[in-house]
Amino acid sequence: MDVYVTNARRDPQQAWPHRLAGPGSVAAIDLTAPATDAATVIADHLTADTTIFAHSYTAVPALLAAGRRPVAALVLVEPAFYDLARDDASVAQHIDTVTAARRHLAGGDIRGYWEVLRPLMFGGPLEAARWAEEEPAARAFAARTLPWGHDLPTAVIGRVPTLVITGGWNPEYEAIAERLVGLGAHHRTLPGHDHRAQDHPDFADMVTAFRGT
Repeated sequence: MDVYVTNARRDPQQAWPHRLAGPGSVAAIDLTAPATDAATVIADHLTADTTIFAHSYTAVPALLAAGRRPVAALVLVEPAFYDLARDDASVAQHIDTVTAARRHLAGGDIRGYWEVLRPLMFGGPLEAARWAEEEPAARAFAARTLPWGHDLPTAVIGRVPTLVITGGWNPEYEAIAERLVGLGAHHRTLPGHDHRAQDHPDFADMVTAFRGT
């Protein structure tokens, strides 16, 4: 049984366009909920023969869920395990920038938050003429649970076969993958799709090959 973790607001087929053949289900989580609550939603889908598929932040509650119930394997696409690589310069800079952005939130300044965060996350500055258009996205992003500050059950990586797939485009995710390899994970790269390596047409074949090892 394959369990694909998704953002509850996203279409599962868009989230995982190259799902593997065979039985599977979708665990849709609220990205604004505490990670432990999201982990409970995922855990309700798990059995001992489950392979969990998770991407980015959703890998955080997925790993928490795997720490609660036995699973067969983990497939993690660019997992946002920032807690594992805080000593890496690119990861530390990311955390510092988000922290600085959220100081604006504490003062009720959503535009100031977006001006700091947007270049980091979306590759360009806020254009004043676009603020009204982008404000809803800024508020939605501000409401999301941060991917760090969680007590990750890293021992799971050592006892459960784990495949980490990155896109080879961002040093943060490569640093995280390196730490996961040190814990016992297998790391593969599917370039060309940046943060969404699961969009690569070879994704399913790569997972199938991993399962055969």
